[in-house]
Amino acid sequence: MPFKIIRSDITKVHADAVVNTANPHVAVGAGVDSAIYAAAGRDRLLKARAKVGTLAAGEVGITKAFDLPARYIIHSSGPAWVDGRHQEPELLRRCYDKALVMAYAHRCKSIAFPLMATGSYGFPKELGIQIAIDAFTSFLQEHEMDITLVVFDDHSYHVSGKWYDDVKSLIDDEYVAEKNLSEYRTLSSYDECQDTARFDEEYLCGQHRPQFMEYGTLAQSGKSSGIHENNSNGSLDDMLKGIYTDSFEKHLQQLINKKRLKNSEVYTAANISKQYFSKLLKGRIKPSKEKVLSLAVGLRLNLDETVDFLGLAGYALSPISQTDKIVEYHIVHKEYSVIKINIVLFDYGLASLSE
Repeated sequence: MPFKIIRSDITKVHADAVVNTANPHVAVGAGVDSAIYAAAGRDRLLKARAKVGTLAAGEVGITKAFDLPARYIIHSSGPAWVDGRHQEPELLRRCYDKALVMAYAHRCKSIAFPLMATGSYGFPKELGIQIAIDAFTSFLQEHEMDITLVVFDDHSYHVSGKWYDDVKSLIDDEYVAEKNLSEYRTLSSYDECQDTARFDEEYLCGQHRPQFMEYGTLAQSGKSSGIHENNSNGSLDDMLKGIYTDSFEKHLQQLINKKRLKNSEVYTAANISKQYFSKLLKGRIKPSKEKVLSLAVGLRLNLDETVDFLGLAGYALSPISQTDKIVEYHIVHKEYSVIKINIVLFDYGLASLSE
């Protein structure tokens, strides 16, 4: 997967390049900087760092990684937060952008970042993580690289900050239970069962069957869908002929064209590799539910379109899935970034959509 977030010690992460939140001067700082020097070999790294020289805020330099399980250390000098009016956001974005470009120039296929400037430098957490997401998303639209965001904090620390609080009510136990009861009602009487049986019989005979006219819409007319009209008493074969049978990959390509998106925009926003996406479009892979949800985000589908899209792949949103509720929240609020969704899922202890 192009992006993932893990809770680990960055000095133990295997990657071609590891980013260090460096002291601007040739000196060992605190936090991540101190840990990297200790793990890489203080004297050798300090000697190599001296050749890089002073780094102004927003600048980066590169050295060997020595004893770290990496090839390079990219030293990035982040800005200290003052009040947001001293170019702090622009300088932090420059740190991410230049680190990624430097790694690519050195033919790195993977890179590991700490969450820069949000610790002792005092950068607001929500702003810091959004800048990281924007930088990663922009870079991955044009380049291929595995990016890992490494968090080394107590489990009570929420990387997503306010986003965590914003979606909390959606996955509250009482809400899930209430939603479950409303959508999956229990039949408690013989009359209810009979009513349900009559409804099912009418539905299967075609009297109440909705039919696709255009992707993302439902209609009662079968003129555009190819479903036979007046077939309520028809045979099962006749009914099966009316099922929409285009392949998932054909629907996917049609949606990309309809939304006027580039393939790179879709697979980047969906956090899917270019290779996987290519195989998917060629029908060589059956996507998992998580991948279909990721694609719905990448395609910028609304909730109704997402439900239809899942159905075409044989899946459905579950009212008792915390993951589904978090994805639903972001779709409803038009937050079309699987990277951001995965960070929220990480905070809830849930598997990412990319796993």
